[in-house]
Amino acid sequence: MEIKDNTFQRQFEASTDGKLVTVEYSHQERKIFLTRIVTPEGFDNEDFINAMLTQILEEACDKKFKVVPTFPKIAAFFRKNPKYKELLPPGIKI
Repeated sequence: MEIKDNTFQRQFEASTDGKLVTVEYSHQERKIFLTRIVTPEGFDNEDFINAMLTQILEEACDKKFKVVPTFPKIAAFFRKNPKYKELLPPGIKI
């Protein structure tokens, strides 16, 4: 899967079956706030979203960024995948 970082619109973008899925973010210092997942109407491929989030978090780990999930689906992803809890900044519990 190829994920494009659209810095102008502050979102990560990936396409599947001709549909664009985006994860919006805000960037402050060494932190990335993942604020929203935008999917086309009728899109329900949870595996694609999980793979996209995994790739985004791996890239954040490589860059040594901390990640703050502000969207409920993204927070649920952190709960299901405890190996990414190390990316949370101090004081953030999920």
